[in-house]
Amino acid sequence: MLITYKVEIKPTNFQKWQLNRHIGGSRWAYNLFLEMNKLRYEDGYHYMSAYEFSKWFNHDYLAANQKDDWVKELYAKSTKQAFIDADIAMKRFFKHLSAYPHFRSWKREQGSFYFVKNGKAQIIPVERHRIKLPKLGWVRLKEYGYLPTDAEHFLIKQGRVKCHAGRYYLTCLIEQADVVHPELTGVSIGIDLGIKEFAVLSNRQIYSNHNKTHRVKRLRRQLRRLQRKHARQYLAFKARKQKEGKSATDLNLAKTKRRVQRLYQRLQNMQKDYQNKIIANVVTTKPRWVALEDLNVKGMLKNRHLAKAISYQGFYNFRIRLIAKCQQLRIPVHLTNRFEPTSKLCHHCSTKKVDLKLSDRTYRCPVCGLVEDRDMNAALNIKDTKNFELAY
Repeated sequence: MLITYKVEIKPTNFQKWQLNRHIGGSRWAYNLFLEMNKLRYEDGYHYMSAYEFSKWFNHDYLAANQKDDWVKELYAKSTKQAFIDADIAMKRFFKHLSAYPHFRSWKREQGSFYFVKNGKAQIIPVERHRIKLPKLGWVRLKEYGYLPTDAEHFLIKQGRVKCHAGRYYLTCLIEQADVVHPELTGVSIGIDLGIKEFAVLSNRQIYSNHNKTHRVKRLRRQLRRLQRKHARQYLAFKARKQKEGKSATDLNLAKTKRRVQRLYQRLQNMQKDYQNKIIANVVTTKPRWVALEDLNVKGMLKNRHLAKAISYQGFYNFRIRLIAKCQQLRIPVHLTNRFEPTSKLCHHCSTKKVDLKLSDRTYRCPVCGLVEDRDMNAALNIKDTKNFELAY
């Protein structure tokens, strides 16, 4: 089976320079593919796929544009993969699966250094504390012993290196033996996601909203102040640039921007860690299935009173991680229909309470007299409903 590992690396200054060159070259190749195919479409020519474009790029484009020969110094597989990524984005647009792809920008730190194992005989060496990458040599890992080092049972197929907030992250696709799937003997679990409490489980476990903790509130307060500072520095930078050209404000603006990026990254890591702990607690009970509501997050964000609180929760990321972990352990995931009235139905007698308001946090059944927490009643209904689809 194929499993993805992600770990932070600690390159030297020279390796950082090499990585930035490859990431920039990959971004440039991606944009070139989009630009050329857009010009061909305007001139009435047919669309060139990634492999056809790669041949034209190597034989015709580089011969006519010798100023771009610097791309030959880069890892060729990384440049070719950029063409493939752009081709996939364009074909998704043709099938109406996504919007028209935008050009990649260095401001958003887009682009990656792609590497792959060439042939059956080649092995990408990895040790406890380092990995050997093409064009870079041995690169140190920040987390020792995380990547498997047994080449007989664990084989690195391909990977990417990306830069985020000044830090470099390695993602590897590793082929390894199938894990032993546990026998599912636990009780089924229904999960109701919300704003007041992040997750309410049908087994009476409640996970609070971590955005209400003092630690997260303090970081968001720092982030607001830094963003205001960044806006002021940007206005000062524009005013001075017209008179003096490049000045010290340019460097201060870059420093503040990097501090904003690192605060965003810290908040993302805290949310990811919290969600991973919830998922680990769910799957270790070995439930027969896990039920989750198919929330319309895009529609929920249209409520201007709750949009910020909903966006902070990260419902979609939680769903993606939960499905991936359950699929690895062969635990079925039921996605309850988003139009199923799980909050309005009585779990005891299935009576629908039409006049239930969002402010009513306790469910009181008018027929059987059941008194239950609103979210707990919804979690029980999500677990037992028959109106669902399998997530994988």
